[in-house]
Amino acid sequence: MSFAYPWVLLLIPILLWLLKRQRKRASIPVPSVNLWANQAPGKARFLWIPVTLRRVSIIWILIAIAHPQIESTYSLEVIDGIAIQMLVDVSSSMDMSIKDQEGQSTSRIEVAKKLVEHFIAGDGDQLKGRPHDLIGLITFARYADTRSPLTYGHDALLQIVRHLEIQERPNEDGTAYGDALAIAAARLRNPEALKYGSQAVSANEIKSKVIILLTDGENNSGAHLPIESAGLAKQWGCRIYTISLGTPNQGSDDPTLVSSLTAAEKVLNHISVQTGGLFRQADDFESLLSVYKEIDQLERSQITTQSFDRTADWLWLPLTITISSLLLALTLEATWLRIVP
Repeated sequence: MSFAYPWVLLLIPILLWLLKRQRKRASIPVPSVNLWANQAPGKARFLWIPVTLRRVSIIWILIAIAHPQIESTYSLEVIDGIAIQMLVDVSSSMDMSIKDQEGQSTSRIEVAKKLVEHFIAGDGDQLKGRPHDLIGLITFARYADTRSPLTYGHDALLQIVRHLEIQERPNEDGTAYGDALAIAAARLRNPEALKYGSQAVSANEIKSKVIILLTDGENNSGAHLPIESAGLAKQWGCRIYTISLGTPNQGSDDPTLVSSLTAAEKVLNHISVQTGGLFRQADDFESLLSVYKEIDQLERSQITTQSFDRTADWLWLPLTITISSLLLALTLEATWLRIVP
């Protein structure tokens, strides 16, 4: 605890000395007290209480004038997060085999699920996770479905990712990532979608808005063309990262060269370039991991710590003691310890 005017406290010992001196002057000399030797003291033995209470109130009023306060320092972590919409293809072609982490054959969807999970939660090695970001999940085959809105509740989101399945119904099979892009861009645009529980997250707190599209085919279903949806995403400030998951590109050693891309991949590349993102190809676990690692490094939240000094005013405490002591002294003198008629 500190005081705004500590010099006022120097008056306390001076005041106590003056009060003690005044008490000696106020005494009445008598020749003898033997006349009262056999008298019961009665209430007189308590007359010191209101006197002491008055002195206490005077001391505390001086402490109040000195203005007590408590200073503290606290730190505030400011996070400029990222809103990310993860788009995952669940069409029947995602059931085709590619190599997993151990080099064994597994389905594309299983590799995709594992890498999406690692991208969100981290793998303890190359991917650090995204604990400070709003993340949503949209899957698509012939129709685009929102599996999870933008959320900080990543535990529930991870459970949804782990239980993703291929769309096996023939009448619902297809690839409608144009619709998925349109839905993702609209959710990133709408501030009302940025919520965590009952707490709304201001759109101004989001540093960037990102869409990560993973597909193994060309758009052949849905109401929105990919180029149209990419235009909306660009207009609403969203970057699109596109990943083509399939067989290795045989046309060039550099899979990012437009001349070496298939027609479907050229569309994906155009979408990413148009919105300021990037396009990459992947054909197994390791190549897909490198793509997510690249995106993870490009899109990181900024975390800064700000320190603040806070002063709490404790003037109320000495004032409360002063008033309470004075009121109690006056009450005693007017009732139980009254000494005049």
